[in-house]
Amino acid sequence: MSCDTLYIAEKPSVAKAIADELGVMRRGDGFIECRGNTTVTWCFGHLLEQAEPDAYLPDDIPRTKKGTKIWRMQDLPIFPTEWKSSPRTDRGVKKQLSAIGKLLRGAQTVVNAGDPDREGQLLVDEVLEHFCCRRPVSRFWVSAVDPVSIRRGLKNLKPNQQYAGMKDAARGRSRADWLLGMNLSRAYTLADQRPGTRGGLIAVGRVQTPTLMMVARRDWAVRNFVPQPYLAITADLEAESKRFAARWKPKPGQPGMDEEGKLLIDLKIGRELVERLGKEKTASVLSSETKRKKQYQPKAYSLASIQIEASRLYGMTAEETLEVCQRLYETHKITSYPRTDCEYLPVSQHADAPAVLKAIAATLPAAARAVSRADPAIRSPTFNDNKVTAHHGIVPVANAAQWERLSDREQKLYRLIAKRYIAQFFPVHEYDQTDILFDIGGEHFLAKGRVTVVKGWKALFDAAEQAADKKKTEEEGEDQTLPRLSRGDAADVLAVKGREDKTKPPAFYTEGTLIAAMENIWRSFDDPKVQAQLKEAGGIGTPATRAAIIAELKRKGYLETEGKKLHCSETGRALLKKVSPRIRSAVMTAAFEEKLKLVEAGTFGLGDFVKEYEAFISEELAKVRSGGMRREYGQ
Repeated sequence: MSCDTLYIAEKPSVAKAIADELGVMRRGDGFIECRGNTTVTWCFGHLLEQAEPDAYLPDDIPRTKKGTKIWRMQDLPIFPTEWKSSPRTDRGVKKQLSAIGKLLRGAQTVVNAGDPDREGQLLVDEVLEHFCCRRPVSRFWVSAVDPVSIRRGLKNLKPNQQYAGMKDAARGRSRADWLLGMNLSRAYTLADQRPGTRGGLIAVGRVQTPTLMMVARRDWAVRNFVPQPYLAITADLEAESKRFAARWKPKPGQPGMDEEGKLLIDLKIGRELVERLGKEKTASVLSSETKRKKQYQPKAYSLASIQIEASRLYGMTAEETLEVCQRLYETHKITSYPRTDCEYLPVSQHADAPAVLKAIAATLPAAARAVSRADPAIRSPTFNDNKVTAHHGIVPVANAAQWERLSDREQKLYRLIAKRYIAQFFPVHEYDQTDILFDIGGEHFLAKGRVTVVKGWKALFDAAEQAADKKKTEEEGEDQTLPRLSRGDAADVLAVKGREDKTKPPAFYTEGTLIAAMENIWRSFDDPKVQAQLKEAGGIGTPATRAAIIAELKRKGYLETEGKKLHCSETGRALLKKVSPRIRSAVMTAAFEEKLKLVEAGTFGLGDFVKEYEAFISEELAKVRSGGMRREYGQ
């Protein structure tokens, strides 16, 4: 079968969307013929997978009862000189791979239509390499699969070679993870084996193990937390017939404060201060300032931020959230590509607002009134080309679906995504914040007040969300209206109170907060260089892999759940005690991601990256061997 152009999509749903825009002529077994002598075919994710270590080991190694070669310390490290891959064993993969091979032989040109990321680039490119394709190859790149986005992508094909760095970076990550997992998991497992017994598997991973370490540290911090008593001092004041509260502000060098100078932990000093100030009748105004402040529209969701929100609101796991977002994108075609670390939108998409808002109202009838009040002429700071990375934030697209056909979870997440988008076209929320500093008996007290001037986009949020916002301002002491006072004015002191409390431990991780911690792990380090590296790398893992990493840790029994809470299991703690500090730390991943960015940019070779990683593996193996460990596993 011959054709002028063959499109190879990452998955059937994307292939169908492309074919629909090209114009379907005939559907075949594993492909769709379209107008203009074009054909569209597809993969099912990765059709090829890396070979197992047995493919690189000598044939004379003894085998287990299952036919696999036994593990021996003497065979490590396993460093492939020529990397091998083979078709996945999943049902239908070999058949589809064969169909693609036949189509390639009859094609004049090829289009890589993998997803718009590193893995999507590699996924199709490795199929082309598998068949030694020498045809000219273009790249189709879209972040959504609605008709408008597909048509835009078809008009803007680029040379596939421009994306070679992304392919190499994906391959580098894959090979490095293979090298670490296959070599060090075997080494630690063999090292842990007792004479005459077969110990349990100790599986380590570049991102999995540091993630497990984060949970273990948080568990330890919570369970070993010692509450610290402290005293919070406030004053009830009145002026111009308005009652309000002010908080005590300790002066520099105030005795009895904690190490950070924030909490009064010497209760004796605090009680004496409250008793003394309670005798005061007048508070003098030292300064008064009112500022108009703006709260801009909430940014679009990244995958991490919607996983955090779905966990908090609905108790959904990170993996469930990704699956639902993927269905909204692929199956229903009503949202954009979900595996993104970006919360901004390209300026070019602002012109699509009327069509997108119309699609939201058609899909979610309950949003029709909000859509009618939206002003597409408003351009929020979320539309910022300088902040957009490889993929923009998750937003609805100009494609509608029947609300009843969405599952309950699909409806919940679409509603969140749609609300964030509609908010971009409402005015900025504005309020006046007033700060009044008082002197009471030689001590300073600060009263804060807030008055809404323009409700703006906050009008979109329901009573529960507004109540949460109100609670936050109450906790910050800002949910009050203050009198108009100037320097030198006075207020009556009604009471000075001391509320005794105890410090609270950090919260156990949930899947949502763990995703956030993985993304912002730089905050756990004091070294500015490491902080910068981890910030630049976007944390550990990627938006596309974090949910799977957590799920895999649970599957292996290293993480366990208690309601929404995540804990490191006894098995997980035992593993962490046995592995190298470098494997447990995110610092290695920081350097790793920094090098991968250079590979993607084409300034550092894939081969050089792998060699550098092999040197690291060799160093870690030397440390394991120095303990005089057992050398065989699996007999």
